[in-house]
Amino acid sequence: MTEIDGPLRQSPLDAEHRALGARMVPFGGWDMPIQYESVLAEHRACRERAVVFDVSHLGSVRVHGSGARPLLQWALTNDLGRIEPGKAQYTHLLDPDDAHVVDDIIVWWVADDDFLVMPNASNTGPLVAALEDAVSDPADGAACRVEDVTATRAVLAVQGPEARALIEPLARALAAVPRFAVRPAAYDGHEGFVAGTGYTGEDGIELHIPAPAAPAWWRKLIGAGLVPAGLGARDTLRLEAGLPLHGHELGPGITPLQAGLAWVVRFDKGAFRGRTPLLAEREQGVHRKLHGLLVDGRQVPRSGQAVLRGDGDDVIGEVTSGNFSPVLERGIALAFLHPDIEEGAEVAVDVRGRRAAARVVRPPFVRRDG
Repeated sequence: MTEIDGPLRQSPLDAEHRALGARMVPFGGWDMPIQYESVLAEHRACRERAVVFDVSHLGSVRVHGSGARPLLQWALTNDLGRIEPGKAQYTHLLDPDDAHVVDDIIVWWVADDDFLVMPNASNTGPLVAALEDAVSDPADGAACRVEDVTATRAVLAVQGPEARALIEPLARALAAVPRFAVRPAAYDGHEGFVAGTGYTGEDGIELHIPAPAAPAWWRKLIGAGLVPAGLGARDTLRLEAGLPLHGHELGPGITPLQAGLAWVVRFDKGAFRGRTPLLAEREQGVHRKLHGLLVDGRQVPRSGQAVLRGDGDDVIGEVTSGNFSPVLERGIALAFLHPDIEEGAEVAVDVRGRRAAARVVRPPFVRRDG
């Protein structure tokens, strides 16, 4: 991820992390916990029980007013007509010139004319700028306000097969929110939200908590048996789940079609930002496709390493994300490959000058039961 110049921002839970001995690192312009005990232990705790992540580095942009829905319908690739208030939707913001993914985003539709748009940390500014540009244009704007409310709240991701059971004694309503649903929620008298979303491949919920209430709720969650987990485990979990990370599988030069995310784009909804160049790419065909790689053994592929044909040294692609899978106990990777490469193909990764045999597979690498 591209780091941001200037002082690092801090989560409302910064003191809580330091009290637990977290290892803190710069991430997207924020000072965030990468691990507490160990990445491996926190990864396994999420797969086997449940953890809580502080993901307050993600942005929160409130878009509200009678023009909010038309604005987001134009700015983003997915179709809000497919959901309704009280639901969440995954979507993309595209560059208008070449259709690369400026950011991948979750939209929480919290009320009729009220949305929370959740960008990645370093992309909050570009998202706000894109929306404000449209609002300021009389041809596109309407009665609509765009507010960056990131500094007013914390976001906690409670994830894992026991997540709902552990949080139910604290607040039954939080535990009951369905997958990809959004509900208002009260946190010790402060009004916030809860959504059935996450980034681990496990069941769980995300809590949008006003900053004054966040430390007490962090301690409540830890006291209920949730294991604190850092962004290191969040990355290995999302890789096992085959989920893209901006700056690796998405970003400059990468379109949704190349990343295998055509389902996020609804060409039939009408005009949207970046539609024309993306439609041209669809008609011409992509020059690369994102695939999963399952390594034969424990060698660990890393971002930037070349992918070779299995029977030669021809370079057919490049790893975008790679790591050791704690569940599969072997190397896994996401990689952009030449469009003629199909699932099941035998390939190799150049791991620091050594060939690591691998097979092209369709993610996710680890599937959640049910």
